[in-house]
Amino acid sequence: MLKELRNIGIIAHIDAGKTTTTERILYYTGLTHKMGETHDGDSVMDFLPWEKERGITVASAATRCFWKGNTINIIDTPGHVDFTAEVERSLRILDGAVVIFCGKGGVEPQSETVWRQADKYQIPRIAYVNKMDAIGADFYRVVEQIKQRLGSNPLVISLPVFKEECFSGIIDLLKMKYYTFAGKLGNDIAEKPIPLEYTDTAKQWRSVLVERLAETDDALLDLYYNNEEIDADLLSRVIRTNTIAGNMVPVCCGSSYRNIGVQLLLDSIVDYLPSPLDVPGSKAVVMETTETINIMPDSQDAFSALVFKIINDRHVGRLAFARVYSGKLKAGALVFNSSKNKRERVGRLLRIHAEHREEINEVAAGDIVAIIGLKDIGTGDTLCSESFPILLETIDFPQPVIQIAIEPKNQAGLDKISEALNRISAEDPTFKISYNKETGQVLLAGMGELHLEIVAERLAREFKLDFNTGQPQVAYRETIGKAAEQVTRYVKQTGGKGQFAHVVLRLEPGEGFEFVNRISQGSIPREYIPAVESGIKQALEEGVLKGYPVVNVKATLLDGSFHEVDSSEMAFRTAAFLATRDCLKKAHPRMLEPVMRLEIVSPEEYTGNIINNITNRRGKLESLEMENHTQIIRGCVPLAELFGYSTVLRSLTQGRAGFSMEFSHYAERHLAS
Repeated sequence: MLKELRNIGIIAHIDAGKTTTTERILYYTGLTHKMGETHDGDSVMDFLPWEKERGITVASAATRCFWKGNTINIIDTPGHVDFTAEVERSLRILDGAVVIFCGKGGVEPQSETVWRQADKYQIPRIAYVNKMDAIGADFYRVVEQIKQRLGSNPLVISLPVFKEECFSGIIDLLKMKYYTFAGKLGNDIAEKPIPLEYTDTAKQWRSVLVERLAETDDALLDLYYNNEEIDADLLSRVIRTNTIAGNMVPVCCGSSYRNIGVQLLLDSIVDYLPSPLDVPGSKAVVMETTETINIMPDSQDAFSALVFKIINDRHVGRLAFARVYSGKLKAGALVFNSSKNKRERVGRLLRIHAEHREEINEVAAGDIVAIIGLKDIGTGDTLCSESFPILLETIDFPQPVIQIAIEPKNQAGLDKISEALNRISAEDPTFKISYNKETGQVLLAGMGELHLEIVAERLAREFKLDFNTGQPQVAYRETIGKAAEQVTRYVKQTGGKGQFAHVVLRLEPGEGFEFVNRISQGSIPREYIPAVESGIKQALEEGVLKGYPVVNVKATLLDGSFHEVDSSEMAFRTAAFLATRDCLKKAHPRMLEPVMRLEIVSPEEYTGNIINNITNRRGKLESLEMENHTQIIRGCVPLAELFGYSTVLRSLTQGRAGFSMEFSHYAERHLAS
């Protein structure tokens, strides 16, 4: 039943313990009989070779488990900023999330990124403060950071207990009980009275909990004012209501590696995170009427699903992961891909557990499934019933900011490399391919050095290809500074049928790309308008300054003319291409460069050296903050200035500082700089 279904994601900053937590969840729910460890390279969820070797999650992995009569679909996502698109597409189709924070590191840069992504999709979430056994861990500091840095409303539902400075158990503030987790794998849970030295602290925090919840519920408010006993079930129901509404974020604690607290986290997942019935549904556009409707998870309605991930599997071919929003889907059924206006037949349906699969005959609304057999399918495509074609809200992905060049060691290898890269790009919307006709190089663009390093590794190991790799380069962009107009006539006589097209085009600064057709009275036939738009887009892709794509342009087709015999789609595409190139030159073209948000954690004595170095790299300092005798330095620095920065930072701080970075924005770069 949908009421007992949870579709959740595990999201966090890198090394906060996502995969370790997921491994414990799988063990305690009976799905596995052994706890895999990320650092040992034997975790179930990090099953790719490059994940095992690096001890990090690169691709989101799906699994399904059961807890106290509830079914939980879990997607374990990467924490590294280079793979943030994996988080983006996962959150688009999930109903809830567990955000994991390191008890020592607290709210880190990628924590803020994934939190913003969850805000974007209005995902209800639970906060889990992990690694409470680590030296320097501070539960209350992390709670305050969640409030201050993330602008959230944390609701503490459990407290850590320490015996002789060692993390020993957890106080449940709803039941006012103390829980310990004994045995080698934490299976032996004991419920005990709260230790005497923690009694006052627990009472204070429970009072805060009840008071805050009473402000949102009349029945609870009456009990609170009359000093009547309030049972845990009532508190749990009110917490659930506030969590689903996005008013509060329950905060619990534990140490997944030490097997403390994961069972209580599972209780919180089923108690507080929503089922598909508890969320507003998904917006969709009816293709026939362009009306926007809300799709609810009803198995009796027309079928609809959103494809959020593509994997090329060496055994079964292309796997399309989809969230079913309405209706049912059976193996062998015909479906309509409304994004591509194509009909396709479903081959097989699979439930996925990391790298293991279970074949099923049918999947219903609210569930997640992997589909085999769809040929022309991409991330963000809508699958639906042909009798009721709709388009679900798709997924927005960031643009790549860094690129490398690769060259096959012989000409015969070029076709093989192209085929492999096309397969990888079908899986990863943030990975882009282009070709330099002059040098013969293949250019790969991605979200960071690690992202491209993984792609190159896949080419060598998975596809057995031999190639040379160039140094990473910045993926610049171009834009325009003012509006301009261009009149272009394309006339070509070749002896037989000629070519004729006439366009009047206006370009001006905008947001993203927008094409506006202002043709009136049929001066250009309607069937040629898409060709004009195609020609404009082609010219924008090639740029005019250094050959980089042009962004943030509004293009308006003002006027033009045609010839009844000589005009064609090709002629208008060519005319629009030439007009755009000439117009760009008149519109003050400018170079843009990616700017990264940088966070450095360092001993205080090195602060001056670090700030001077940031300034010398054309960076801007944003903030300085002291935490536990450690300086946190935040700023923005152009990506071009950050290659090899880890080595420089080690040298500046005798190896005692660390940093992380993520894409912030594009900014103008003067060609002379």
